[in-house]
Amino acid sequence: MNRRETGSASSITKCLFPVAGLGTRFLPATKEIAKEMLPLVDRPIIAYGVDEALSAGCREMVMITGRTKKSIEDYFDRSYELEELLKARNKKTLYEKVIALSELGDFIYLRQHSPLGLGHAVLCGEPVCRNEYFGVILPDDVMIAEPSVLSQLLAVHEERGGSVLALEEVPREETSRYGIVVGTEVAPGVYSISDMVEKPAPEDAPSTLAIMGRYILSPAIFPILARQKPGAGGEIQLTDGVRTLLSEEPVWGVVYNGRRFDCGTQQGWLSANIRLAMENPLLREVVRQAIIEE
Repeated sequence: MNRRETGSASSITKCLFPVAGLGTRFLPATKEIAKEMLPLVDRPIIAYGVDEALSAGCREMVMITGRTKKSIEDYFDRSYELEELLKARNKKTLYEKVIALSELGDFIYLRQHSPLGLGHAVLCGEPVCRNEYFGVILPDDVMIAEPSVLSQLLAVHEERGGSVLALEEVPREETSRYGIVVGTEVAPGVYSISDMVEKPAPEDAPSTLAIMGRYILSPAIFPILARQKPGAGGEIQLTDGVRTLLSEEPVWGVVYNGRRFDCGTQQGWLSANIRLAMENPLLREVVRQAIIEE
């Protein structure tokens, strides 16, 4: 049972979604459509992240967007023409589903005008999030868990304070794809983080604990990111900012329980669609039959 179902209060109310990326790995499909709006079985990728934030008790969704992201705004807005059409055709169930999308929470849209990295995207959320701890969800990482991964991080934050990062053990040969942490295990799956490095070569990686796309961050991260110089790739790296935060406040890492689907690549997105469709009783046979016919 999640917080939305129980009605219990959450210590964080805002969740930030960096969605300004151009989605070049999916071109030409994403030339005019946000990659976060690509379908994952029966709904867009972004909907999974929003549901996760809601399950952790967040009510304000802070979308850090770019020029081609209007489809995200439209999806979570009212669509009067569609609503009237569904009413006229007596499609009550579909009508209620469409209405419900606009009532999930409060959606706030802020522009990231330059592609300066994840740290810069988070910094763009300062006008809304500057006075309190807030969640961050990278929607490319679709995480299926009960309780949700953000809820797992929130539980550690509420017990210990400080910022909290989602961790996953990765093969050493893949460390160059992630931020990697150094930490001491203080409870099963919970680490007190003492250092981190962005995308180290396998031979230089201090561990194989990788930061995944879920965070609870202190508002103290904003002045750090504002004065931070570009790091790896010429971008303002969030990992570098959190590393500086370590000297000011505790930062914890949680090896989350759940499954992660990397929908940031065509291969990962296609795999996620097939795997999740196979878990849907209405679609499982469709997938099997398609494979057999090939």
